[in-house]
Amino acid sequence: MQGNSIVGAALVAALLSTSAVAGEITIIKAGSLFDSSNGKVSKNAVIVVEDDKIIAVGDSRTQIPDGAEVIDLSSSFVLPGVMDMHTHVVGNLDNYFFAGYFQSPHRATIGGVVNAEKTLMAGFTTIRNVGAPDYADVALRNAINAGEVPGPRMAVSGPSLGITGGHCDNNALNASFNERSDGVADGPWEARAKVRENVKYGTDLTKFCGTGGVFSKGTKVGMTQYTLEEMQAIVDESHTHGRKVAAHAHGNEGIKRAITAGVDSIEHASFLDREAIQMGIDRGTYFAIDIYNTEYTLEMGPANGVPEENINKEHEVGTVQRQSFTLAVNMGAKVVFATDSGVYPHGDNGKQFARAVRFGMTPEQAIMSATSLAAELLGWADKVGKIEPGQFADIIAVHGDPIADISELEDVDFVMKGGVVYKNKQ
Repeated sequence: MQGNSIVGAALVAALLSTSAVAGEITIIKAGSLFDSSNGKVSKNAVIVVEDDKIIAVGDSRTQIPDGAEVIDLSSSFVLPGVMDMHTHVVGNLDNYFFAGYFQSPHRATIGGVVNAEKTLMAGFTTIRNVGAPDYADVALRNAINAGEVPGPRMAVSGPSLGITGGHCDNNALNASFNERSDGVADGPWEARAKVRENVKYGTDLTKFCGTGGVFSKGTKVGMTQYTLEEMQAIVDESHTHGRKVAAHAHGNEGIKRAITAGVDSIEHASFLDREAIQMGIDRGTYFAIDIYNTEYTLEMGPANGVPEENINKEHEVGTVQRQSFTLAVNMGAKVVFATDSGVYPHGDNGKQFARAVRFGMTPEQAIMSATSLAAELLGWADKVGKIEPGQFADIIAVHGDPIADISELEDVDFVMKGGVVYKNKQ
């Protein structure tokens, strides 16, 4: 590791001897340490944690102060806690596709508690949850932050905005049921009002559906939803309140419209062309492209009650989405790690790493897409995504070398979040 990430042993010792160090000190000995700012790996590093923050990163000559707890990961590969930028952790634990119609919505919130812990134990110490009814994700985030339940750091959107009958609406039942999702908003001013309502109830970001989707009834995957005027209203209102905007968009024209409107990230981004990717590059847009869940959907979807309409749409999307991923990576777009968890079982998020490498990323790029680059998208680069002084002590480790075999990240051995060890198989 080069540059300022690792400081000399004398400087670390001086730091530890100052009166500024007043909390509990934990020393982590790392056999290999990944620098997510540049993709470099150093050997025999020492990470100094005070309470919930990293205060220094040194080498093997670092003197360990009396009374410090020592965690020996000297036979492991250590890296920042990884992040998933597209999750749906709130949901019923029953795999049946229509379980939500037969179980209380409160069961979905309880499911969120279970799923959040599974996600954390898989090494994902930070996630974006992009869509949950009744602000259940806000409640879950608050419970995690209060230390009431274990889980990753969460940036949450609350109800996703969408047009009547669109992908973010509920369309399965007939008209006599008057089914309507929490986030439906038609027209620029109604959309602005919905953004304001979400802000009122504590969301961190806005998510809207700019095209049809795979798992909705009656929508075409590539068909554009929301006019440019409506999208611009959503983005303007969200940015006014300091909230970033994630746009669900499969179709190329919907993607271009959302980028023109100024969204911060495009979710799924299945039918990309070079023009759309270049637009995103020019405007600093991030692409959150999920490329693992197709496998699970096509294999397990029918057994879980996924209707034929939705299976057919997954067939339509799967191959071309991976081609779009490869093209975006090759063109140098900002492609962040995003899996659409909830489509597949929670805790399996790490399976996408191998697909990211298979479809164009180097192992270093794949890890950086889930650490430093994801932190930039969140606007949390000063808090998470790196192992360096001032960052939260969100640290994971695996026995093998994920640079040589990225699938090592499918089975994480050590998880620390905010200086607290949640998992240690050493």
